[in-house]
Amino acid sequence: MSIPRTIRTVFHAIEQAEGAGARVRRSIGTSKLRHFSPFLMLDHFTIGKGAGFPDHPHRGQETITYLLSGGVDHEDFAGNKGTIGPGDLQFMTAGKGIMHAEMPHENADGSPNVGMQLWVDLPKQLKMCEPRYRDLRAAEIPRASVDGGRVEVKVISGQSHGVDSVRDLAYTPVWLLDVTVRPGGRIAQPVPVGWNAFAYVLGGSAVFGSGDETRVVKEFHNVVFEQGGEFVEVSVPENADAEARFILVAGLPLDQKVVQYGPFVLTSQEEVYQAMMDYQTASNGFEKSRNWESEIGKRMT
Repeated sequence: MSIPRTIRTVFHAIEQAEGAGARVRRSIGTSKLRHFSPFLMLDHFTIGKGAGFPDHPHRGQETITYLLSGGVDHEDFAGNKGTIGPGDLQFMTAGKGIMHAEMPHENADGSPNVGMQLWVDLPKQLKMCEPRYRDLRAAEIPRASVDGGRVEVKVISGQSHGVDSVRDLAYTPVWLLDVTVRPGGRIAQPVPVGWNAFAYVLGGSAVFGSGDETRVVKEFHNVVFEQGGEFVEVSVPENADAEARFILVAGLPLDQKVVQYGPFVLTSQEEVYQAMMDYQTASNGFEKSRNWESEIGKRMT
């Protein structure tokens, strides 16, 4: 018999200001859920005209950006640049050092740019790897149809009901699924044993859990699951007014200390001090940051 995962906690992601004029709902990386290895931070962001994330550094983590609507440009000190649109993702490994900017499009209809950004810790032995990017376009993402078509799963990373994702996109093993459940639909989604898992509700409301242990969870809430168990069960009542949409994320926990100072995520205080010094002196991975300015960051001036 498969064992369902029970719910550890459910909490609301409160909207707050972040970056330059952006608004985010942060659910991992707050007092509610500080570190949930390997996850460091989860932001549901909204960035409009005149806002964004101008030039800033990173070391020691990976970021996964999933755009829900609009467009976001990126540019870094190594000459990498590009744009993601609705349904596209960008996986960035900061490794030993990156300095980049992430700036929104100005949409003709004035609509904001909305998406998710997840920070994933890197294993200690990979903290100083070379930085890299991988883009995944919406058209490349395979889909699974479940429960007679009442549930659709975009398999961004991982597996769902016989459908495998295109490829591994992060160094730290992570599953990322975008799930839509229509009224009357139900899904039992396996997750790797021993991995940490959570679900963030993007729209509507759904019933999470199995048997007598269920919770109705509304949009902008994060559902954190206990580590034990083999699958997560989610349903939407037949008489519901609308479908529910959520991202289900699972990752391999890392047995290491997390010491974070802003965009630097290492395993000791000394390593954080070193990262700050390397950035200030443009050395040990930050050489190209000296006198570098992104073109897209100049939109803020």
